[in-house]
Amino acid sequence: MSSVLDQRSARPAGAARPAPPRRRTRLLALPEARWALAALVLFLLALPVHLLGGPVWLWGALFAATYVTGGWEPGREGLKALKDRTLDVDLLMVVAALGAAAIGQVLDGALLIVIFATSGALEAVATARTADSVRGLLDLAPATATRVLPDGTEESVGSRELAVGDTILVRPGERVGADGRVLDGTSDVDQATITGEPLPVAKRAGDEVFAGTVNGTGALRVRVERDPSDSVIARIVRMVEEASETKAPTQLFIERIEQRYSIGMVVATLAVFLIPLAFGNTLQSALLRAMTFMIVASPCAVVLSTMPPLLSSIANAGRRGVLAKSAVVMERLGQVDLVALDKTGTLTEGTPRVTGIRPLPGTGLDEDGLLALATAAEHPSEHPLARAVVDAARERGLHLPGATGFSSVPGEGVTATVEGRTVRVGSPSRLSTGSDTAPSDEAVAVAVAELEGTGHTAVTVVRDGTVVGVLGIADRLRPDAAATVAALTGLTGRTPVLLTGDNERAARHLAAQVGITDVRAGLLPQDKVAAVRAWEAEGRRVLVVGDGVNDAPALAAAHSGIAMGKAGSDLALETADAIVVRDELAAIPSVVQLSRTARRLVIQNLAIAGTFITVLVAWDLIGTLPLPLGVAGHEGSTVIVGLNGLRLLREAAWPRVRSTVEDVPLRGM
Repeated sequence: MSSVLDQRSARPAGAARPAPPRRRTRLLALPEARWALAALVLFLLALPVHLLGGPVWLWGALFAATYVTGGWEPGREGLKALKDRTLDVDLLMVVAALGAAAIGQVLDGALLIVIFATSGALEAVATARTADSVRGLLDLAPATATRVLPDGTEESVGSRELAVGDTILVRPGERVGADGRVLDGTSDVDQATITGEPLPVAKRAGDEVFAGTVNGTGALRVRVERDPSDSVIARIVRMVEEASETKAPTQLFIERIEQRYSIGMVVATLAVFLIPLAFGNTLQSALLRAMTFMIVASPCAVVLSTMPPLLSSIANAGRRGVLAKSAVVMERLGQVDLVALDKTGTLTEGTPRVTGIRPLPGTGLDEDGLLALATAAEHPSEHPLARAVVDAARERGLHLPGATGFSSVPGEGVTATVEGRTVRVGSPSRLSTGSDTAPSDEAVAVAVAELEGTGHTAVTVVRDGTVVGVLGIADRLRPDAAATVAALTGLTGRTPVLLTGDNERAARHLAAQVGITDVRAGLLPQDKVAAVRAWEAEGRRVLVVGDGVNDAPALAAAHSGIAMGKAGSDLALETADAIVVRDELAAIPSVVQLSRTARRLVIQNLAIAGTFITVLVAWDLIGTLPLPLGVAGHEGSTVIVGLNGLRLLREAAWPRVRSTVEDVPLRGM
C-alpha cells in the first residue's frame, strides 16, 4: 500500500513553476550596518585592553576608531539636519560621547556610540527588507502572457504590455497574466494568494480571475478587464506601501520630541558653561561643570530604561518561537485592544483533510471500503482534494484495488475503472444532471447537507451510476485555537474578529467552534484593509494575525501585525511586525501579555532614571557635583534600570496559555 501511495511525484504535474527568487538586500550591503559592525568589533577589542590596564596608546586608538566608525553615520546625518536648521538626538549623542571623552570618560562615550550605531543599522535593515518583499510580490505575476489575436493566432508578450480588451490564453499550470473574466474553458484555479481560500476554485465562462493566481489542469481564455498596473496584485503592493506610511505621524511626533530635547540640551549645556565663566570662573572649572552636566543629563539611562525590558522580552519570546522584529514592535503589541484573525492557515492548519466518511445504506461498503474506492479513483489526480483523500487512506493503511482509464474534468471530478466498475468522484452538483441514481436520493441529500452545513466540502463517490457514499473534506482547526481566542478575549476585553476570504458558511461554522461571533467572510485584501482602518478610525488599536499574501495589506495597515511563520508567504512574513515561527497559535496572547509586562517595567525604569537625572542635575546646578560622583550616579542608575529590565529573561516571565478553554488565564510577572 505505502509503495503505491508514495509514488506521487514531489512536484505535481501541471503545477505552477516556482516563482523567481525574491530579491533581498544583503545585510552588509547597507552602509549603516557596515559602520555599526566595525564600531562593535573595535569596541570589543578595546574593552579588555582598557580594563586590564593595557597600553594607553593602544586602547586609546581603538576607542578613537570606535568613535569614528560608529559616529560617522549619525554624525553625518546630524550635520545634514543641522544644515537644514534642525537638531536631532543622533547628533546630540555624538556630541555627548565626545564630551565624555573630553573629560576622560572614553569608555562611556564609546558605549553610547555603539548603542546608537547598532540601533540605526537595525532600522535600516528592517526598512530595506520590507521594501525587498514588496517589490518581490510583483514576481507573482508572470513576466509574459500568451495573447490571442483576432485571427486566432497566438503571440507571447510581456504581461505589462497587455491592455483592457485583450484575450489571453492560460494553459494548465500557468499563472494568470492579468485580471480578467473567463471567455471559454473550465479549470480549477488556486487563488490563495488573493483570497486565502484553502482550495482551488472552479472557473467557467463568466467567472473572474486574478493576475498571479495559478491555473489547474484546464485551459482558459480570459478577456483582460484591468490594466496590469491596476491589477489586484499591484493594488496589494500599493496598499502595503500606503499602510506603512500611515505610521509616519507617530514617527514625526517622536522626531518633534527629539528636536525639542536636543535644542534644550544644547542651550542648557552652553548656559552651564558660559554663565559661571561670565561670573569669573576659570575656563577649566566652567568646562568641567558643563561636561559634568552633559554626562549626568545624558539620556543614556533613559535609553537603557527602555531597551533592556523590551530586548529581554524579545529574547524570551524568541526562545519560544515568536520573532518580534524590533523593540518598538514589542512595545506596540501590548497596546492592542482588538484582534482580527485570518481563517485559513491561522485558526486552521491550512491543509485539507478528510474529516467525514458517510457510506450509504445498502451499498455493502463501510468507511474503509468507501475511502479505498475513492482513493483508487483519485490516486492519479493532483487536485488538493484528491491529495486529502489519498493521505487519509495512507493514514489508515488501506489496500487499494487496481484502477485504469483515469480521466479528469476540471470543476467536476475524476472518473476511473476500478476492478471493472466505473467509479466517479466529484462534486455533488453532478447529481443534478440526473445521470446518477442512489439507493435513496434523500439519503444522499441528507449526507451532503450535513457535511456542507458544518463547513465541509462534500465529495460524492459514484459506482456504476449509483452514489455509494459521501466524503467530507475540511481544513482542520488548530488544537489551541479556542483557548487562544478565549485568552485574547480576556486580554483585550473584546472577542476577536474573523476576517477571511473564505465563504460565509464555512467561516461561521469554524467561528462558532472557537467562540467568535463577529465574522467578516468573502473578503478581498482591500476589504480587510477597509475593516482595519474603520476600527482604527474608532480609536481601536488593532492586531491582525494572518499568513498569506492577501493578509499583507491588513498586516501593514494595523497597529500591529503577526504572521504565522510555518506556511506564511514571504510578503506576510516581511510585512508583519512579529512572526510565530513554530506556528503555535497560543503564543500570540502570551507575547501580548509579555509586551504589557515589558511596558510596565519601562515605566518603572523611566521613573528611576528620571529621579537620578533630576537629583544629579540639580546637584550640579545648585552645588558642586564631583565628577566621579556624577559618573557613579549616572552609571549606577544605568545598572539599576538595566538589571530591572533583564528580569524578563527569566523562564517564569513567559506567560502561558492552557491548551483547553477551561483554564486560559495568562501568568505574567
